[in-house]
Amino acid sequence: MRPILLLLCLLSATGAQPVGTNQTAVAGSVGGTNAAAAAVLEVEFRQLVAADARALEEVEQWMNLGPGGAALRQRIDERFAGVRRAYEDFLGRHPGHARARLAFGNFLNESGDEDAAKTQWEKALVAAPNAAEVYNNLANFFGHRGPVKKAFEYYAKAVELAPREATYYQNFATTVFLFRKDAREFYQISEDEVFDRAMQLYRQALEIEPDNYELAVDLAQSYYSIKPSRIPEAVAAWDYTLKLAPDDLQRERAHLHLARFKIRTGLFEEARRHLNVITNAFNEPVRVRVLRDLEAREKKAGQTGKGALPVPFN
Repeated sequence: MRPILLLLCLLSATGAQPVGTNQTAVAGSVGGTNAAAAAVLEVEFRQLVAADARALEEVEQWMNLGPGGAALRQRIDERFAGVRRAYEDFLGRHPGHARARLAFGNFLNESGDEDAAKTQWEKALVAAPNAAEVYNNLANFFGHRGPVKKAFEYYAKAVELAPREATYYQNFATTVFLFRKDAREFYQISEDEVFDRAMQLYRQALEIEPDNYELAVDLAQSYYSIKPSRIPEAVAAWDYTLKLAPDDLQRERAHLHLARFKIRTGLFEEARRHLNVITNAFNEPVRVRVLRDLEAREKKAGQTGKGALPVPFN
């Protein structure tokens, strides 16, 4: 979840429970204050979160207007500085407030200060040791900055604490897939088994969110990098993506991917049927390239159409 969306969720949530933490951890963030004081504290926190969200939205709007150079950078720094001071003031008075640590870390990460974000998330973890969102955020940090093997540990803890959060499985899968050498060493398994582990994590995410198109695409795209090719699995993944595609353009792209994989197994007639549905000009250059590949492989096989012999994929 992007930090700005997380902040909005925190703002609108009832019961004042932080994302990724249990009720015990939340209670620890306000200590022994009475109900009235806790209510005042909650209002102040929500106001802080709202100010954070407004600042991020405003800066995003400024950046969408185009390059602004040094003047824009100064304007952004000034806008963020006020929010940063507000967080520091709040946490100076309530250092054990886990949600504020989490939100401040997200804000810092979104504003480009990754090291400071990591510090806040680590402090949040001290205040709320069962905060799955914090483990996921720290895993993202380690996946980006290293050590990657620590990211594996933190993602595993995140999915243990929140086994129904698809995003954590997806992040975990992507990191295992991208850093295969580290995964081989960390888990003491072969590269083929690394692929198995990543694909399983993607599938677990899809079991939780079966209608998540972007997640389905992530899984299907991964098959391009797997050697030796797992073409039946790849075709099944792109078939699933085709069913979820939100519009004609994305459906055509799924057809293009299906054509590519079916060409590799010599299913030339089926591949051609996929290519024949492509009508959008945006997809035309890719369709032409795939068609050329189809024709070349047909020629190499010495025959065309149904029943063509498989052509080895190099």
